[in-house]
Amino acid sequence: MTTTTLAGWRKSRRSDANSNCVEIGSAPGVVGIRDTKNRAGGTLVVDRPVFAALVDAVKADRLR
Repeated sequence: MTTTTLAGWRKSRRSDANSNCVEIGSAPGVVGIRDTKNRAGGTLVVDRPVFAALVDAVKADRLR
């Protein structure tokens, strides 16, 4: 991301030290998603409505 810096990176409370985890960071209007074990490997940046739809789909178990 060139114009906005993502901040406040955090991973799920349900994650533990041995899990494959992602973490999220935020900036105005967007959410960044990255691999906790490979933070330098790249970041997927989506707008907030897209991220909200992803979270809803995960919670509803619609991503099989």
